[in-house]
Amino acid sequence: MNLPKPTDMFDRTWEWAQLTRFVTDQEPGASLGVVSGQRRQGKTFLLEAVCEATGGFYYSATEAVPRQEALRQLGEAVGRHAGAPGTVRFTHWEEALDALLALGGERPVPVVIDEFPYLVHGAPELPSLIQRALSPRRRERVESRARILLCGSSISFMGNLLMGSAPLRGRASLELIVPTFDYRAAREFWKLDDLRLAALVYLVVGGTPAYRTEFLRGAAPTSLEDFDRWVIEHVLSPASPLFREVRALLAEDPTLTNTGLYHTVLAAVAEGNCTRGSIASRIERKATDISHHLTVLAGAGLLTVEPDAFRRNRSAYRITEPLVRFYHSVMRPVYAQLEQVRPGRTERLWTAAQPRFRSAVTGPVFEHICRTWAHSMAADETLGGMAMQVLSGVVHDPATRANHEVDLVALDADGRVLAIGEAKWGDTMGLAHLERMERIATILREQGRAPNAITLFSGAGFMPALRERARRSAGQLQLVDLERLYHGE
Repeated sequence: MNLPKPTDMFDRTWEWAQLTRFVTDQEPGASLGVVSGQRRQGKTFLLEAVCEATGGFYYSATEAVPRQEALRQLGEAVGRHAGAPGTVRFTHWEEALDALLALGGERPVPVVIDEFPYLVHGAPELPSLIQRALSPRRRERVESRARILLCGSSISFMGNLLMGSAPLRGRASLELIVPTFDYRAAREFWKLDDLRLAALVYLVVGGTPAYRTEFLRGAAPTSLEDFDRWVIEHVLSPASPLFREVRALLAEDPTLTNTGLYHTVLAAVAEGNCTRGSIASRIERKATDISHHLTVLAGAGLLTVEPDAFRRNRSAYRITEPLVRFYHSVMRPVYAQLEQVRPGRTERLWTAAQPRFRSAVTGPVFEHICRTWAHSMAADETLGGMAMQVLSGVVHDPATRANHEVDLVALDADGRVLAIGEAKWGDTMGLAHLERMERIATILREQGRAPNAITLFSGAGFMPALRERARRSAGQLQLVDLERLYHGE
């Protein structure tokens, strides 16, 4: 059974369907679900909405409170839900869990515990107690139809609840990750008609919905000419919540200790150091010294590690969130100056940062947009098959002993190369770009990995001669501009 999606909920149709199917399941016996995702993505909005639609129970834990205080707060929430505030007292977690199961004694009902990691910090045994409470033949579980939902913003913590030998492994029937909006959904959410402006906003703040609704209260640039003012007033201003957001993201994640070193690692990646060795060299550490930090950042959803399409023993680390990349590329180098507001200073700092913005932000994030399009939006006919993976890679030219970076490599289910591509945000692409890609295609052909198509992506457009070559290529040369990125396949 799917409940009607609230009219004030943008997108999230698939997530709402999974959630409502879980909470309205009529099967007997209590069940467990886990909801996670980075902060500011709307998890609480989803969970509160499903509780409002079904008469469910919602409780959000408080950070850094002792065990008994957490139990007292939970008891008060249960009492209010039952219409008898002040009457429920819990002395231990076993008692509290049975009371939560009892909420589903008559019908399926969602029972949400938000900010679950806060509770576990004060009661590390809580996952094991939930496992015991949900034992298959336990009477309290069998006689309940509570749909328990544990939610948290630490992706690594929440994911580990169900991994390996963790107590709750095998207990959950729903594991829902609420992602950021992709660039197409972000444009609609920000209500931007100008595609170049929409892309620029995404290059800075990505697809996190709360940045528009909560942090900026809907403030958006009105035109391309207004973009610089918007960045200066709403991102680079110490009065804006976005100014300290990246620091807060790291500080709020319980898996990240010694955040200074984590920031240093992210800064090294933002500068273009993508391999473990180059990152370590940049921050003057041994590669073994930062292995743990890279793993933790990946687990927290701030970094992703992707194999090279052509050399699987080589991987590249990338920053997942545009705002994190923007902060480390543009803001962090001049953070102290930005904090000391002076007339005209922020404008001058933003002007001086343009080379860093173009090289370290617009280029890498635009490449990510293009890979997203090839993986999720391009038609099979465009790439010569269905892309199961879209990566980047380095092709070695044995004739010249040169290495050629390839921004986009689309692979099918068997690892065969479907298409290769190059992405340029600020360049009007011409025949020179095509000739470079044709040379790479020749090298791959000699290796038995000839691509079906060459794809060229540009945020600035294409020269007439290149468009004519594409027209005569019978589909083997695909040109993808902003119009096609946002509306085409």
